[in-house]
Amino acid sequence: MLNTMVPHDHSCDDVSVSERIRARLRAAGQTFRANDNIAAFIEDGELEALCLEVENRMNAVLDALVIDTENDHNTVGTARRVARMFVDEVFAGRYRPAPPVTSFPNVSQLNELMIVGPLTVRSACSHHLCPIMGKMWIGVLPSREAELIGLSKFARLCDWIMSRPQIQEEAVIMLADELESRLQPEGLAVVMEADHFCMHWRGVKDEQPVMTTSIMRGAFLQNDALRREFLGLRKSGVK
Repeated sequence: MLNTMVPHDHSCDDVSVSERIRARLRAAGQTFRANDNIAAFIEDGELEALCLEVENRMNAVLDALVIDTENDHNTVGTARRVARMFVDEVFAGRYRPAPPVTSFPNVSQLNELMIVGPLTVRSACSHHLCPIMGKMWIGVLPSREAELIGLSKFARLCDWIMSRPQIQEEAVIMLADELESRLQPEGLAVVMEADHFCMHWRGVKDEQPVMTTSIMRGAFLQNDALRREFLGLRKSGVK
């Protein structure tokens, strides 16, 4: 039998850590889809145990693929690396709480168009777990009464939302909802352009298509001139 591993002791009363987390989510009536953040249901020390559980299960996947991880020097540590990559890096937006975002008063009562971008997007499609790589532009028409956040916070929130398996159409809505709840702006616009490696690497294997999605809310829906200004400035800033 290839790659027979002694299971790590990541359980409590023979219940795996993933089972314990799922039980809490179900008891609270919370969904745990691929693009949901479940950080509030993970207790101290459980992320490390979750990595070990994913590593063991990934070893089983490699076994099923008939890869000799005991004797293939290139794949000896692959299960551990993939587990770390999923939990700590590319899907970290599922398991980590939102980044701290400091706001400050809008002392000058600014209410002019502000555009942030292009922000780099790194995500993964939930259908094949293939990379989604692209760029994001965010337009904000601030409210005179609401507080503002620093430019870098837009990038941190974008990375937190994008670091989950998902589809692009839902990702931009999720980011827009997060920004709207924090900024309470007069208007909000989000545009995302991305390459989907589930098309490049497999399937149709076409490298040309780029998917573009946009969200327009508030003043950007009601004011054609404002929307044109945002889209024009975004286009002129494409790098």
